[in-house]
Amino acid sequence: MAKAPYQPPVQSKFGQVFDSLFLLALVMAALFVPLYLGLAGGGKTTLEMPDKSWAGMQQNATMQAQWEKLGYTDGTEAKDGKTPAADLIAARFDYTFEPVELGLTALVVIGYFFIVFHWSKKEYQDVIDERFNNK
Repeated sequence: MAKAPYQPPVQSKFGQVFDSLFLLALVMAALFVPLYLGLAGGGKTTLEMPDKSWAGMQQNATMQAQWEKLGYTDGTEAKDGKTPAADLIAARFDYTFEPVELGLTALVVIGYFFIVFHWSKKEYQDVIDERFNNK
């Protein structure tokens, strides 16, 4: 007995707009909630540099020229309307991580994809059967 061709459900324009806005709100929440809760974005350290000259900040002539093109100067005080670059050069991001947290995140992502593929297997098989088994 032949199956009827699959007909996907029709969604109204209002439903499409609502779904799009709802997904956008979820994405924005997923991006900003960790920042508001202080769970991300805080890994910054500042190096101590006793010598604020270009050489003391380990900047070569090419780097120095690029900093000056951007309007920065060496030292701790502004010169000729230019801001000192020492604060920017000394500020470093901290890229350390906890292996347990990384492993937990990997498990969650892998588990999510396993569930999605497992639950979708029947639907994928129905589409394949409809398209290729009758030929």
